[in-house]
Amino acid sequence: MPAGMCLRSNWGASHIADPKQALTLDEYVRQRGNHIAKPIPLDRFVDYGRWYQGQAVPDLDKRQVRSIETDGHGFKVLMADGEEFTSQRVVVAGGISPFVSKPAEFAGIPSALASHTSEHKDLGKFKGQRVVVIGAGQSALESAALFKELGIPVEVIARTTHLNWVGLHAKLHHLGVISKMMYSNRDVGPAGISRLVAAPHLFRRFPRVFQDRTAYRAIRPAGAGWLQPRIAEIPITLGRKVVSATVAGSQLRLKLDDGSERLVDHALLATGFRVDISRYPFLSPSLSKQLKTVNGYPVLKGGLESSVPGLHFVGKPAAWSFGPLLGFVSGAEFASSELVRSMTRRNGSN
Repeated sequence: MPAGMCLRSNWGASHIADPKQALTLDEYVRQRGNHIAKPIPLDRFVDYGRWYQGQAVPDLDKRQVRSIETDGHGFKVLMADGEEFTSQRVVVAGGISPFVSKPAEFAGIPSALASHTSEHKDLGKFKGQRVVVIGAGQSALESAALFKELGIPVEVIARTTHLNWVGLHAKLHHLGVISKMMYSNRDVGPAGISRLVAAPHLFRRFPRVFQDRTAYRAIRPAGAGWLQPRIAEIPITLGRKVVSATVAGSQLRLKLDDGSERLVDHALLATGFRVDISRYPFLSPSLSKQLKTVNGYPVLKGGLESSVPGLHFVGKPAAWSFGPLLGFVSGAEFASSELVRSMTRRNGSN
């Protein structure tokens, strides 16, 4: 996420889980002795994460894992510095950066002319250029707002025919018992759906078609309501798709499905991520082939365990099996508890 961005999730859904609830955002603020604005700025949340790590896992090993493969005793883990060791169990919490998704129309376009939002830390480097943002979610809309505030000409282009917003009905969250019936404090999804996806074991019992439709409704592209005034004067073209992107000298020519064209200096692709665990560079090809997957997601059972015994996945890759909650910070409590219960149960039976 580029500098200047804020979290879309609310305060209550942005605590990193811990068993004693002693490492919350509130405790971080108390110990740091300074206020955090709402919405939560990216840099403050990153600092909170580092503070949490220092408190919970001070001896973190920061070496890179080069490869993981199965052997007769579990898993063989090879580190980037050449060290090898074996483990009976591996929990993959590798994030989503390998899953960057770019439209096929931009294949082969140099990164100087078209890039994904995840590739940038500072959008100020685009000063003096004309930029188009592709997408209609939080990343697209907030990037456009930052461009505007930096004085960079920008247009948003998206396939959707209308923008979706979250947080516009804040009053519904303050109706006592009624609010609790409609919304979970996990803050994933609209009224009703929020409650359902907050119970992963219940959610995964529903028919697959229902799960897929509900999951999309819970996390469809949308912007936070507080962005609306910031993008009020930005040109936004909806219901249109880029059908071709070609290099035109030092610029990029985009052709839309209505025949119109745009000549810009850069296209920022806020086109999200598409899970495909075979793209984790540390999973050996032989191990990847052993995994049962659906559309790139590992098929997981209780304990977030994959079809390869002892290999577990948390985060976004667990969302196909346990629902969209697993892709958010607020899903960490379920994920960690599910892992610990599974491992404790098995160790107790050995």
